[in-house]
Amino acid sequence: MECVFAVFGQITVMERQGRTMTEAVRDQDSVAAEMEQIAEEIRVCTKCDLCKMRTQAVPGDGPTDAALMFIGEAPGFHEDRQGHPFIGAAGKLLDDLLASIDMDRSQVFVTNVVKCRPPGNRDPLPDEVQTCTSNYLKRQVALLNPRMIVLLGRFSMEQFFPGEKISKIHGQPRQADGRMYFPMYHPAAALHQPRWLEDVKLDMLKIPALLEEAKRITPPEPDEPEPEQLSLF
Repeated sequence: MECVFAVFGQITVMERQGRTMTEAVRDQDSVAAEMEQIAEEIRVCTKCDLCKMRTQAVPGDGPTDAALMFIGEAPGFHEDRQGHPFIGAAGKLLDDLLASIDMDRSQVFVTNVVKCRPPGNRDPLPDEVQTCTSNYLKRQVALLNPRMIVLLGRFSMEQFFPGEKISKIHGQPRQADGRMYFPMYHPAAALHQPRWLEDVKLDMLKIPALLEEAKRITPPEPDEPEPEQLSLF
């Protein structure tokens, strides 16, 4: 199977190894400043037609030193009004799921593939996905450099594993570029299709152990060839 990471493959190498504590603090300050710059760009973005219909863009929320990142699909009605991700019914379920593993939003970074609400909550169009991914999401991933990324739903999964089906690979961790990737059903999908809710709950319970495993993954060397980085796929 052809490997993914057409967009993300070469931006996930840890470039901040071997620094002193003072340098690490300075580096984290720099990351936070760059993340805020990206957020400001997102808030005023006019790169696709979604800007004409949004109330607010939704850059994402969370600590910039988070080891765990969640990537969903797109903002919904409530997110569009308030400018924050996952604050409606799906957000409440995400909060409950995090509580089930003794975590909360203050410990994770949460964002979406698409940063503005598609009208009527329709599926994002390919050009909308491409625009947000290439201009914003890949930069967020590179800066945050989380140890583990949870892919919530098929649109998020598709950015890393094109051609796969969420129904077949949910709950199955994969490693590449010194990081763990973990696809799950989107919380909104579980609310609409209750038969998936138990899968979502069980998959969530795997995250603490996987995160600890992810923290032990040795990052690739900067000059390591890409085929070697992606050999686990």
